[in-house]
Amino acid sequence: MRRLGLTTVLALLLAVFGLAPGASAADPGPADLAFATDAATTTPGGTVQLSMTLTNNKSYDVLFVYQTIQPTWLTTQRPDLKYSFTGCTLATAAGSAPCAGTGPADLGANYGATIPPGQSRTVTLTLQVAADSGCNGNIGFYSYYYAEFSDATNVSGGPVFTPETRVLCA
Repeated sequence: MRRLGLTTVLALLLAVFGLAPGASAADPGPADLAFATDAATTTPGGTVQLSMTLTNNKSYDVLFVYQTIQPTWLTTQRPDLKYSFTGCTLATAAGSAPCAGTGPADLGANYGATIPPGQSRTVTLTLQVAADSGCNGNIGFYSYYYAEFSDATNVSGGPVFTPETRVLCA
């Protein structure tokens, strides 16, 4: 009985003191990157708008962003699937503008220069599925980005891998 009491007290002390989280202010992540599509499904000949929004959650400017977007391995293994990115726009605080670099990679310059604290930039790509495309499953993409900030030490904010984005082609 004594051993059980001693074990219980020891376990309680470890739980209270050994596993208690430390009190510290967490630095926000390098930046928030969100993905959205205007439709969950598409058909051959259809289009889907794929948007990527970068929000600066730091107290200093984002000076440089490099981002890629690439099809998942399973998407590349489908010989019947035909698609392309046919358009690109950039939404900023000053309004919308066309962006260069339409394609599977190198979208970094599309966010424009300097993103002040609390502001966002959204790049929207138009995904066009060919009319003669096979369309029997998901079209998946993944992305990563790298961001540099203008704080005193010019800290790097990445790379940060982002979640996969899927559109059902049926």
